This record gives sequence, C-alpha cells and structure tokens, in this order.
Amino acid sequence: MSELILIRHGQSLWNLHNLFTGWVDIPLSLQGVNEALAAGDRLADLQFDVVYVSTQVRAMQTALLALAKNKSPKVPILQPEKSIEPERQKLADWAKIYSQASIDNSIPVIKAWQLNERYYGELQGMNKKETADKFGEEQVHIWRRSYDVPPPNGEALKNTAERTIPFFQNTIEPLLAAGKNVLISAHGNSLRSIVMHLDKLTKEQVLALELKTGDPIRYTVENGQMKKGVI
Repeated sequence: MSELILIRHGQSLWNLHNLFTGWVDIPLSLQGVNEALAAGDRLADLQFDVVYVSTQVRAMQTALLALAKNKSPKVPILQPEKSIEPERQKLADWAKIYSQASIDNSIPVIKAWQLNERYYGELQGMNKKETADKFGEEQVHIWRRSYDVPPPNGEALKNTAERTIPFFQNTIEPLLAAGKNVLISAHGNSLRSIVMHLDKLTKEQVLALELKTGDPIRYTVENGQMKKGVI
C-alpha cells in the first residue's frame, strides 16, 4: 500500500493582495505559514519516501514547514539541480552528501517545473478587481474559468494539464506502484489538473473544482487501485 498527498501551498502574499501570481515567485504570507504548519499537524503520522515540489518558493515553503511537524526522524533535503553550466553545476557538486547514514536518514525533496502554477501571462501582477474593471468581468471570468481559453500570452488550464498529467504519469505513478509514499506540494491549477486525472473528471467538472490553500488531499493506492481517503 502507498500514500499520495497533494497539498496546495498556503496563502501567498499576492493571494493576500488579490493579485494574479502565476509564475512570479512570491513567498507565503503569515497566514500561509500557519496553514502549512496546520497541514503538517494533520500529516504528522505519515512517513514519506519522496517529496515533489514546484520550482516556486511558496510550494517549497509549504512542504518544508509541513514536514517540520512530521514524526519521522528523516530529514527533508532539497535536491540540487544538475546543469551543463560549470558554475551552476558546482552548486550540485558541492551539495553532495558523503555519509550513507545521512543519505538513508533523508527524504529527497525534488523540484519539478512541470508542477508550477498555471502561467497567467500578461495578467501576472495585476489586481483581479482592477483587471475586471479593465477587461470586463465576463472576459476575466472566461480567462479564469474556461478550460481552453488562455489569458493574453498565458496558459489555459488545458495547457497546464498538458504538462502536469504526463509528469504525474511518468514520474509519480511508478513510485506509487512501487509502494512509495509521495507528497506533492504545488498550486491550485497544477493540482486541479492532477485531480482531474485521478478522479476522472470531465472538462466541465474540473472547472467547478476548488482547492483550498494548505488543505491536504489524500489518496491510498492498494492492489493497483487508487482511492480517495481522509486525513
């Protein structure tokens, strides 16, 4: 049996100020920090073999804060990214761990850009109310809630799903099949895409799906069957 936990990052400072965030790298607000710690309380008894996060700091913060409450003695360690550029590769080389005991006592935390939030294009940094005043509420609603209509030079949910779902199938599903417990800390739209895949939602059904900040979703995999559980 294996466990999969999906968690949308806690409230960010731009969530707080009602701004379109997308790929802009904004940290958690104080409320977001508290949401991540509260999620950690709920997940404290689960032991994870691997953690995947987006490349955005709010998702990384949420995962690490939640794991600070975990009862496992293992230590989460952000994995360095390899690079063909010598100076950037030095960051990975110098982060090497030389103690097998320390490696065995760690939980790898792996960054994956495919889990990043939906790219909001030219709306990024704009206040949502001001955007509605400028473009009209109906148009902004279409950009935010349609499945395949993107904002100017941005992604629709369809485009986000085209990167998150293959990543999940190719990377996460084999780990679950091997009995590994996996935590994914990501974003509202990237996780909506994954839930759409897991729950077999239609394009219409996923548009009504809302994921709360800092609220973990649990799936249990047993005998090849995935079931939604409670925490």
